[in-house]
Amino acid sequence: MREGPRTATTPTEGPTEGPTEGPVVWHVTGARPNFPKAAPVLRALAARGIAQRLVHTGQHYDDNMSRVFFEQLALPEPDINLGVGSGSHAVQTGTIMARLEELWVAAPPALVVVYGDVNSTVAAAMVTSKLGIPLAHVEAGLRSFDRTMPEEVNRLVTDRLSDLLLATSVDAVAHLAREGVDPDAVHLVGNPMIDTLLAHRGELGPHRLDGLGPLPSAYAVATLHRPGNVDRDEDLAKVVAALHATADQVPLVLPVHPRSRPGLSRTGLFEHAGVHAVDPLGYLEFLSLVDGSALVVTDSGGIQEETTVLGVPCLTLRPNTERPVTITDGTNRLVTAEGLAGVVGEVLAAGRPDDWPVPPLWDGLAGERIARVVTRFLG
Repeated sequence: MREGPRTATTPTEGPTEGPTEGPVVWHVTGARPNFPKAAPVLRALAARGIAQRLVHTGQHYDDNMSRVFFEQLALPEPDINLGVGSGSHAVQTGTIMARLEELWVAAPPALVVVYGDVNSTVAAAMVTSKLGIPLAHVEAGLRSFDRTMPEEVNRLVTDRLSDLLLATSVDAVAHLAREGVDPDAVHLVGNPMIDTLLAHRGELGPHRLDGLGPLPSAYAVATLHRPGNVDRDEDLAKVVAALHATADQVPLVLPVHPRSRPGLSRTGLFEHAGVHAVDPLGYLEFLSLVDGSALVVTDSGGIQEETTVLGVPCLTLRPNTERPVTITDGTNRLVTAEGLAGVVGEVLAAGRPDDWPVPPLWDGLAGERIARVVTRFLG
């Protein structure tokens, strides 16, 4: 870690129209999970009169993976869309780095804010480090302790390069302390993704699902995209068998990530009459689907958090999670492919809980806390 934060710099004339006087905060987003995290931070900083620019790297570019989020969450149009598209981790990260460096050499930000653990996040972190630009990481300190996960490497690198480490949970703060991070740089702020969920909760409902056709009265939802589940045929075969065994007990609705579709099709997942595949959904449509379900089977980090607040039983098909708070203070359980069907039976028999704990500070005010920290940093 560096010794203390770097001095904030004042930007020169920027590449796009908009405020250019005084400190300018740049936000870097690129993948579907980033958008609901960024929305409350952008709003809270705008309310304080802080000039901002939004970069969309284009890591997710399908309309249902990107555009619909801007519309439904009232996000401002990105000032810049890098349009990097798909590619290997190295290609995505390198392309984003080159394009961000060009932007920030021309107009150095006062602060760059990054979100989560996607390739856009670590790419921006490395560029800010090379150029001497301060960096804030929203969702700092999450750890799965599994470096076979690309996201874990992204988290570790980003946190090592950050000046402001904005943590969503107490366990994340503890991880950063054990890693020797300056405690003055660490701030427990809560979870901005939950800000967005709570702000839109009243808009959820079956009316959002009309385009899917008739749904069963009781159903489960599944989402899968992690390399450990879908990249190798031998792993995928186990997952497909587990999902078929789940669909034997309850109809299974599966919004299919573009990355997962070829393998899932090849291994026969959609041949089961109880498996209903749908295209990726918008933010409100997907949460409405989850909110009406009996349970969710997933390998996604963000869905573990959203189900924790919605009170939907979540079965995480992974050996570990960087969000253990959703197990101690939520509705999440880790499961194996071999054990999934048995746990599904238990959950269906028990039904959804009437009451459950939610992690501290997951109260809809994280964006404002982050804005206070950023404002103090900018001075």
